[in-house]
Amino acid sequence: MNRYYYDLHIHSCLSPCGDDDMTPNNIAGMGALNGLNIMALTDHNTTKNCPAFFKAAKKQGIIPIAGMELTTAEDIHAVCIFPTLELAMEFDSFVEKHRMLIPNRTDIFGFQQIMNENDEVVGEEANLLSMATDIMIDDAYEIVKSQGGICYPAHVDRDANGIIATLGTFPEYSDFKVAEFHDGEKISSYGEKYSGLQGKIKVVSSDAHYLWDIKEKKEYFELDDEPYSSKLVTQRLFEYLGACE
Repeated sequence: MNRYYYDLHIHSCLSPCGDDDMTPNNIAGMGALNGLNIMALTDHNTTKNCPAFFKAAKKQGIIPIAGMELTTAEDIHAVCIFPTLELAMEFDSFVEKHRMLIPNRTDIFGFQQIMNENDEVVGEEANLLSMATDIMIDDAYEIVKSQGGICYPAHVDRDANGIIATLGTFPEYSDFKVAEFHDGEKISSYGEKYSGLQGKIKVVSSDAHYLWDIKEKKEYFELDDEPYSSKLVTQRLFEYLGACE
């Protein structure tokens, strides 16, 4: 068993309001400087910068995870992560059919840039990525599971787009096995107040939109990684996050 320091909620320059400096290589480089071992790229309603991030992360010795931050029909944010890049890209194609297509206002939200492994702009998302999809929060878990991934509510301790702030509670009937916190110090108090959080795996991630937001070496997973390979570590991570299955 070894410790793997992580940040499983990071936005690139593809996300609206994501800083232009949040390029795949800059993200991976900052993660390495901060002592992280596992990082997930989770742009709003898209995974299109994940291929470039995978290549950038591997150059830095970071184990990359592909994902997205899904905006549900209720405007609740949920982290969706996948054990392979291929599965994440397939989910991207699925979500494309459920997005609300409203042209991006670059003067307000900035450019939504798609990049290659050299941080060169190779495309731009024309429609605003932060708009809600037509996927309901009650359906998100099973939909993502059917696509081979794991889905869980993002930043449950924040007012903006958090499941508790939106619904008034963490539903006890939900299928979610994991809950993400932005501030790890709130886990205990939230657990006492909301019984629906009991028994859930708690992760703490940054929701970084700027390089300085990326987490430093603090929270970690203890994973069995023998004989070592990044593929095995990723497998063990997903086994752990799905431990309540």
